[in-house]
Amino acid sequence: MFDPLLHQSIRSKLISFLIANEELPFRALKEMLDVTDGNLSSHLTKLEKGGYVKIEKSFEGKRPKTTIHITDEGVGAFKKYIDELRVFVQEN
Repeated sequence: MFDPLLHQSIRSKLISFLIANEELPFRALKEMLDVTDGNLSSHLTKLEKGGYVKIEKSFEGKRPKTTIHITDEGVGAFKKYIDELRVFVQEN
């Protein structure tokens, strides 16, 4: 019924933050979600494999920078997920 990639609190929050911002640095997402680097990386890997996010690695000077972008597929999947939740709440 519900999208298993999104029906998990950290991933649904992560996607909602990205929808509001289109892209966010890894560090900002980590702070917003109050998770460890490893935990966030694990969730991002699942979302990237699902095509919901794109992970861009670059450098600012000598410092590595990871930026997370939401994809059109991610936006569509989240909208569908929210619609399914709305229907579920209305029916129960």
